[in-house]
Amino acid sequence: MSDRLQLTGITKRYPGVVANDDVSLTVRPGEIHAVLGENGAGKSTLMKIIYGAVKPDAGAMRFDGQPVHIRSPQEARQLGIAMVFQHFSLFETLSVAENVWLGLDKSLALAEVTRRITATAAAYGLDIDPERPVHSLSVGEMQRVEIIRALLTHPKLLILDEPTSVLTPQAVDKLFVTLRQLAAEGCSILYISHKLHEIRALCSACTVMRGGKVTGVCDPREESNASLSRLMIGAEPPALRHQERSPGNLVLTVKELSLKRESPFGVDLVDVSLRVHAGEVVGIAGVSGNGQRELLFALSGEDRRAPHEAIAIGGRPVGRLAPDRRRALGLHFVPEERLGRGAVPEMGLAHNLLLTRREAVGAFGWLRTGQLREQAAGIIERFRVKAAGPGAPARSLSGGNLQKFIMGREIDARPTLLIVSQPTWGVDVGAAAQIRAEILALRDAGCAVLVVSEELDELFEICDRLHVIAKGQLSPSVARQHATVEQIGEWMSGLWHADVQQHLHAMEAAHAAP
Repeated sequence: MSDRLQLTGITKRYPGVVANDDVSLTVRPGEIHAVLGENGAGKSTLMKIIYGAVKPDAGAMRFDGQPVHIRSPQEARQLGIAMVFQHFSLFETLSVAENVWLGLDKSLALAEVTRRITATAAAYGLDIDPERPVHSLSVGEMQRVEIIRALLTHPKLLILDEPTSVLTPQAVDKLFVTLRQLAAEGCSILYISHKLHEIRALCSACTVMRGGKVTGVCDPREESNASLSRLMIGAEPPALRHQERSPGNLVLTVKELSLKRESPFGVDLVDVSLRVHAGEVVGIAGVSGNGQRELLFALSGEDRRAPHEAIAIGGRPVGRLAPDRRRALGLHFVPEERLGRGAVPEMGLAHNLLLTRREAVGAFGWLRTGQLREQAAGIIERFRVKAAGPGAPARSLSGGNLQKFIMGREIDARPTLLIVSQPTWGVDVGAAAQIRAEILALRDAGCAVLVVSEELDELFEICDRLHVIAKGQLSPSVARQHATVEQIGEWMSGLWHADVQQHLHAMEAAHAAP
């Protein structure tokens, strides 16, 4: 039987960088093949070449034994290649069903596409409303649309770029069952993930890339997380040092916050109460689209409809204050949308500092451009951001490197309160370890940190206490050392009330005992 996909000598150059340098890759029918590499290693470029979105400068491709020249994603889909991008390719003004319909056989009626979306979503645990406009979706919900769109094409080769970052552990298990079934039916899967344990559990082959070149091929089932890290970044990421310590003064208080959704497809916040002290990291887990966006908007000041007393920073009510007034109180904020909200795509990195940093603004609004460039260069060096320099446009960076820069920009500001959504989404294991270490260093220096993440491993690694958000409601907090992944996974479905009642009954019984 011929190979499903064979790449030979694929090379792609951009100004100042060789993204793919003589890359060869072979994927067999029914194989789940991982592509592993740090941010900027060339993985995404290679996948886009396979999918016809990028034209290589040199090299050859064979699909099912036949030489092919894929000139567009449409040609790729006709061959049976489907791709779920890390950066989504959706039209925000159209509905979910209309977006999916665009990539399918036009002989299908929209109503039939809607029915298939609902059935596929239910089968794979990817909850989504086909009628919703895409602009009303969270980033995680958009990823679900991309996954469903790919699955509906019944592909021969499915390319998945970080597909599990928005799923509960239980849903990840369900997706893996689906992927193994697809593979058993002959579908080949190219799987990009920074979660090494996923690759070891799911994949039977792995190609490792570094600096645009293939540096190794292995069977990940025979490797450890440490050995895969060494193959990928040349070293093991440093172990985090999470020292127990007593938290300090109360910094952030959210008291019985209820907010009606602004969008008809949003989520109402219901009686949310939350406390974050100096010198602690508090985490909020949850499946995307359960009120995280609404809560973060209320905390950052983007939504100022909250009762003034419902949110306080350092004891001062801020519910109606604008973002800059909250920033003056020491709040820095990292949104989940990197491009557009976290950074202006066309602006250089140095000028992107001005979104949240004002140290380089002089009298009468004059900019000290030298100081801006110096600050940006310091962040690029400290956080090992791969960029062409302080003047590089934000859009020119890979997703992981832009995330490193935005996180670095806010951490470097030495905030009193840092609120961050998805701090390591899309970054490699080395960069993730560095960002998490920087968050813990902030915490140890007395900063109050609130982290909203769908990466449970991350939350267990850096948090002192955990909450779960589901359907706009926030669970009680649980100390990290008393929480389990299974418990938090169940709570992410809104099932904490029985656990809390059981705990209260146990406490009452203990007090009543003679």
